Amino acid sequence: MKHLTKISILILALSLVVISCRKEESEFIQGPQEQALQANSAVANLMRRTAMNDGSDDNIVDQANCFSLAFPFTVIVNGAELTVNSEQDLDTVEDILDEFDDDDDTIEIEFPITIILNDFSEVFINSLDEFEDYLDECEGENEYDDDIECIDIAYPITVTIFNTNNEVIDTITINSDRELYFFIDELDDDKIVNVEFPITLILSDGTEISVSNLDQLEDVIDDAEDDCDEDDDYDYNDDDCDDCSTEQLADFITGCNEWYVKDFERNDMDLDEQYVGYTFTFLNDGTLTADTNSESFPGTWSASGSANAITVTINIPDLPDFNDDWLLHELDQDGDELEVDLRLPNDDELEFRSSCNP
Repeated sequence: MKHLTKISILILALSLVVISCRKEESEFIQGPQEQALQANSAVANLMRRTAMNDGSDDNIVDQANCFSLAFPFTVIVNGAELTVNSEQDLDTVEDILDEFDDDDDTIEIEFPITIILNDFSEVFINSLDEFEDYLDECEGENEYDDDIECIDIAYPITVTIFNTNNEVIDTITINSDRELYFFIDELDDDKIVNVEFPITLILSDGTEISVSNLDQLEDVIDDAEDDCDEDDDYDYNDDDCDDCSTEQLADFITGCNEWYVKDFERNDMDLDEQYVGYTFTFLNDGTLTADTNSESFPGTWSASGSANAITVTINIPDLPDFNDDWLLHELDQDGDELEVDLRLPNDDELEFRSSCNP
């Protein structure tokens, strides 16, 4: 009898130890409940929207913000067949379209293709009619959509999951937007998820921000949501100066004194023929001259802003066609040929070129 009593006491003691350990383990995994990533919470929804597939990156081909084309696919650009294997090949598509200013650009997609929707689901498309059906479901240019493009999450990130139904503990590493989207989409109330911090977030201008908890993560994404132009239009030419600066423009344009007018259009009138034989010199002090064999026209120039919002102000009193606040569209160098491309919102264009070697 005493022997049985000792055994009972031992079993009871072991049970208490196991219960105590389980309680301590559960408390460790769960952590503070307010720091757990919960399904349908504000921060979870912001993370999901940040991770959504951005369909605007290939608008040069499909003109659709709500889906993208899965690589590889084949297009015929101005009669030339091109297989697009990556985002870098989209630059080749643009180069072909930009080769001539006075041609009619055409892009044809060869079917079948696969499209990737905002939720990363994939649809096999057999024909142009099927493609246009999905195209009709997209919102137009620069319309509001759910995906947040002004901030990115730096991967990998690590999360620990405790399933309250079966008490299974798991730690997973998330390596991409696609993996994060599906992870958030499959969250439910039976899982307690702790995110391992710090996490690095990258703003549209390249600035990196380190956050140390869910509250900071929510605040930073929320603040950045509307902080940039998401470029949800179909103008593939409007981001050619992402890396431009006024300093770069000044070095570029003052490094030569042999600029000439290549293309000049104002109010639907071509003016470049009027300025054949003119050479332009831009100086660091903000002055410029336009010279012919017999005349010289003094003026001024200045630049302000950054990236795709650089304004170039030209004032030549005796040549009023040039006078305006132009937007710097592109700086380009192809071999020895340099190009400064200026635009106005009404599609007026002024393009200077030079063959000097600055």
